[in-house]
Amino acid sequence: MDKPAKNTICLWYDGDAEDAARFYARTFPDSSVGAVFRAPGDFPSGKKGDVLTVEFTVMGIPCLGLNGGPEFTHNEAFSFQVATVDQDETDRYWNAIVGNGGQESVCGWCKDKWGISWQITPIALTKAVTDPDTAAAKRAFDAMMQMKKIDIAAIEAAYRG
Repeated sequence: MDKPAKNTICLWYDGDAEDAARFYARTFPDSSVGAVFRAPGDFPSGKKGDVLTVEFTVMGIPCLGLNGGPEFTHNEAFSFQVATVDQDETDRYWNAIVGNGGQESVCGWCKDKWGISWQITPIALTKAVTDPDTAAAKRAFDAMMQMKKIDIAAIEAAYRG
């Protein structure tokens, strides 16, 4: 048996943790689905034999999907931040999440169909808004504030002035 991760992110789902884990594994590199555990008996939101937990990895981060029922839902207080290298990668992740029942938000944020928030964040954006040249950083930041999915060319143009 593999040694368990010292720290694992536990994400609460309403019966569809396995579907979410399989979507993440198909969508992101260094992602996979591990053990699927079925409930040994009935529980408040399910029956014996239902999927109770799913071990999975998202871009190298160990996670546990818990089918806990409808009592708790996700919000933007937790998000995965994905650093992208170019517009193609940015578009690919954004479109996969939004196009699979998710929804757009602002400033590079979107939600998947299970309610998990994702920040699809080009490295170029992070570099621009954290530049010591505060005027250039502010121009890039102001441009970002007008976007949903990040447009790297527009960020770079705003940064240059």
